[in-house]
Amino acid sequence: MPPLNLLFLSTTVGPLGSGMGGGVELTLYNLAKVLTQRGHRIVIVAPSGSMCSSFPVIEVPGTLQSTAQTQGRDAFIVMPPDPVLATMWTLVQQAHTEYDLLLNFAYDWLPFYLTPFLQRPVAHLVSMGSLTDAMDQVIEQVSLQFPHTVAVHTQAQADTFPFAERCRVVGNGFDLSLYQFCPSPERCLGWVGRIAPEKGLEDAVVAADKTGIPLRIWGVLQDESYWQDICDRYPDAPISYEGFLPTTELQQELGKCLALLMTPRWIEAFGNVAIEALACGVPVIAYRRGGPSEIVIDGKTGWLVEPDSVSGLVDAIARIEQIDRQACRQQAEVEYSLEAMGDRVEQWFADILASKW
Repeated sequence: MPPLNLLFLSTTVGPLGSGMGGGVELTLYNLAKVLTQRGHRIVIVAPSGSMCSSFPVIEVPGTLQSTAQTQGRDAFIVMPPDPVLATMWTLVQQAHTEYDLLLNFAYDWLPFYLTPFLQRPVAHLVSMGSLTDAMDQVIEQVSLQFPHTVAVHTQAQADTFPFAERCRVVGNGFDLSLYQFCPSPERCLGWVGRIAPEKGLEDAVVAADKTGIPLRIWGVLQDESYWQDICDRYPDAPISYEGFLPTTELQQELGKCLALLMTPRWIEAFGNVAIEALACGVPVIAYRRGGPSEIVIDGKTGWLVEPDSVSGLVDAIARIEQIDRQACRQQAEVEYSLEAMGDRVEQWFADILASKW
């Protein structure tokens, strides 16, 4: 397709590079990278303090939004005083005609509400499944009024919405050259993610405790009281918190693990860390729930376990040596390269631009 001028609107729950935005941060960076390689011009609008090397970033001050995972289904739309979200989209309103297409990464009500008032198409890459009635309603309205503009990462994520058939599934992609294959692991397990209740870390901790295999934990410590409660409840579990690491450092440490445990309490839209693990040759043991259930090939690149079953995790850990680590790397290369993601997203953009706006 011809080169496009693209404006990326980042998540507003934290600055890029902070880890507060979870997998959205990595997805945004990887998309910017592959689309820039294909000749498109990218400008990113993100909260102040954002770091996104090699790409121009317009930093916007203001109060961050709270994460949607902490809200109930009937939650009201809330914006704090001096919201970064509103300031970002005021900037969009003023400058959006300089771009061919806008790509929204924020799972928030305002970008969807404002879509009909803009003179350029807005593509929405939805990062979560159905969480609140208000978000479901506004996303559905946009999907009806502007066909092709709403995309998700997996079919499992799409199926949480009543309008699943109008969601474009684009998967995800990674720069696999950044991930080193590790054929000989150490005797340890890994867990990667935001440390928050919906991620279900305590199940991985119990599994490590039962097997006696050390569990290394990486990610942003988002909920300190939750983490402290885990430490208090399982004082003798063989666990260690290793902090939040950039990709280059994380892949070196993650690659040493026998397996990655994924234990979410909610439906993960995708599960970037599953691909990062596979790229290092690390099998994934995941609950059969959400995105990971579409990524892991049960018995070949990991094991899928009945959701919330710690005994299932323990059984899978006992069988982890049956998994060929080279097969894990091969799956990442075939299905989750930057090139494959670039193809899918360019076709998505082409379909949007071909529609009447």
